[in-house]
Amino acid sequence: MAELLDLDAEVLHTFLSEATAVLAQLARDEPPHRILDLGSGTGAGTLALLQRFEGAEAIAADRSPRLLDHLRGKARARGVEDRVRTVQADLDAAWPDFGAVNLVWASASLHHLTDPDRGLRQIFESLRPGGLLAVIEMAGFPRFLPDDIGRGRPGLEARCHAARAEAHTESLPDLGSDWGPRLSAAGFAVEVERAFTIDLRPPLPESVGRYARASLGMLRSRVAEKLSSEDLATLDHLIDSDGPDGVVRRDDLTVRAERTLWAARRP
Repeated sequence: MAELLDLDAEVLHTFLSEATAVLAQLARDEPPHRILDLGSGTGAGTLALLQRFEGAEAIAADRSPRLLDHLRGKARARGVEDRVRTVQADLDAAWPDFGAVNLVWASASLHHLTDPDRGLRQIFESLRPGGLLAVIEMAGFPRFLPDDIGRGRPGLEARCHAARAEAHTESLPDLGSDWGPRLSAAGFAVEVERAFTIDLRPPLPESVGRYARASLGMLRSRVAEKLSSEDLATLDHLIDSDGPDGVVRRDDLTVRAERTLWAARRP
């Protein structure tokens, strides 16, 4: 998971830059000095926000001590360790006292909560009046492959994503929610709703092959039981092969993804 999150931030760095630029514009009159990253993972959002807001400090909260340790290592490497505090927390349980903050960043984290509306109310209470909440959600895993990969039946990746969507209907019912009305119901004033379409085409850097392998490996772990033996064998070959048609060496990879940013203010 740490590798996948780091590669996501590396390959999609332009998206992160654009999303934080939107927040900087909204906060131009009063830049945030205390930031809370909920479900921080390996710190893509934390570090992007500290780069954008040079006078700010950040609290990174996640349930995984391993990911938080990885985040601290990245912060040390970038010379911002003194600006980051990590908090291990299960946000489905009682929330720690984070203190009042000016900006909350929740990237692909709200849909993991058992009760996201309760989470939004907790965030509202954590924000100072006038503070901002940024909610970022993605429309499924990124896509990398052409329809016909030259092995197995065409449409493998589409079938994998369909199986993933079916599984998530039960395990993550809030994935894909329209967060605008839910933010309003929690008391926020929604100021921005912006969809980002990511479409990267060859030639692409070497990191994209590793990103594709990590993403497809994660996808495999979610859908293996729903795939035919032929599709599973083809997927395993793509992930494991060092040959020219293995995903790390293919020259026909693309990166196609959609993410949406909602930026809302506590009145």
